[in-house]
Amino acid sequence: MAVEQTEVPDSSAVRTALWRALHVQVDPPPHVIEDEIGLQLAAPDNDWRDRPDMDPHATSGFRAAIAARARFIEDLVAEQADRGITQYVILGAGLDTFAQRRPEIASRLRVFEVDQPGPQAWKRRRLIELGHGIPDWLHLVPVDFEASDSWSDQLAAAGFDSDRPVLIVSTGVTMYLTKDATAVTLRQVAGLAPGSTLAMTFLLPTELVDAADRPGLRASEQGARAFGTPFISFYTPQEMLALAHETGFKDARHMSGALLAERYFADRNDGLRPSSGEDLLLVTT
Repeated sequence: MAVEQTEVPDSSAVRTALWRALHVQVDPPPHVIEDEIGLQLAAPDNDWRDRPDMDPHATSGFRAAIAARARFIEDLVAEQADRGITQYVILGAGLDTFAQRRPEIASRLRVFEVDQPGPQAWKRRRLIELGHGIPDWLHLVPVDFEASDSWSDQLAAAGFDSDRPVLIVSTGVTMYLTKDATAVTLRQVAGLAPGSTLAMTFLLPTELVDAADRPGLRASEQGARAFGTPFISFYTPQEMLALAHETGFKDARHMSGALLAERYFADRNDGLRPSSGEDLLLVTT
């Protein structure tokens, strides 16, 4: 029986996973992150590296940006686990593979991956088919955002304890949501236990993107629109910080993509550098 389109991950989730794998396969070491499990999950055609969006040279900046983002999040998870956080929530988990690649950290946590029901069911099947299974500490939480399901209610049903601090991560999601929807998410997080942290990425308006990266951003926008998932929200850092304060956060920080580039790519001599265009919001309750 053919799998319905709604039961597979969306194109952006697959592309992100393939870029993480491409970083390992075409960029010289040291690798910022090593992740080929996402590639195994996606199981693309053998000629996947011939796709235009996988061109090693043309997409190197995007590939590096994805690697830097993933590494920063993993460093943050490790840091939070070391300070005693025991719950980790990934909103819009897609083909995230932290639980499979870093079980020495993940098994110390209760990991909740939140995603749409169809892709979530697909990922569950693939993890089992590949022999990873679903350990007791990993919870795949299906949430139908289009039907306005409450992710916080679904988390509670999966065993999430709202009285204990949590690390919540949302990467590559806000551009697809209205600003009102993002504000709702921020308000929900602001009401969680003291000591909780949210890391959320957001896209910058075109005029704040480096000129050399603007054609790539426009191509990404056109591709997203063609796949029926257009980018609808962009934020200046000041707008995102203001939204965080308006939704109840006193501790809100902006982390630029340039800062991640300096942290993870400064000592490279191969010229690999992340593209600009995506920054991070860090807030703490």
